[in-house]
Amino acid sequence: MTVTSRPRKVRFVAAAFAVVFVAVFTVVAVLLRDTPTGVYFQVSDQVAMVGIGVLLACGALWLTRPRVAADADGVTVRNLLGSTRYPWDHIRSISFPDGASWARLELPDDEYVPVMAVQAIDGDRAVATIRELRKLHRAATVTEAG
Repeated sequence: MTVTSRPRKVRFVAAAFAVVFVAVFTVVAVLLRDTPTGVYFQVSDQVAMVGIGVLLACGALWLTRPRVAADADGVTVRNLLGSTRYPWDHIRSISFPDGASWARLELPDDEYVPVMAVQAIDGDRAVATIRELRKLHRAATVTEAG
């Protein structure tokens, strides 16, 4: 059995913001040449404005990167900056603290790893993912202990 999850609602919001960023900066770039400010804008300025919109859109879409994938051997957590694989025997538990935005893996020595792919805003979907992750963790740790 494998479990894979990505944030759902954040993807819709980020995609909408990305479209808005590109659209607004493209409109501004088109209208940039016709401003009565006395400043003469060149084509390179217009291209730069569209480029800024694209960069902001990429920044918004970057928030859709988190992903968690788990199997019988362990869990792979991909957050904004990197991806790390954790074997089940290195994980104490999977928790979702009250008021937290996303789940986390509890590691030994009071360390934890945020699992940004399982977000509170996703509601029942997040609960189902946590249950599946806990089921895999329980199965792996009972097999190792037994």
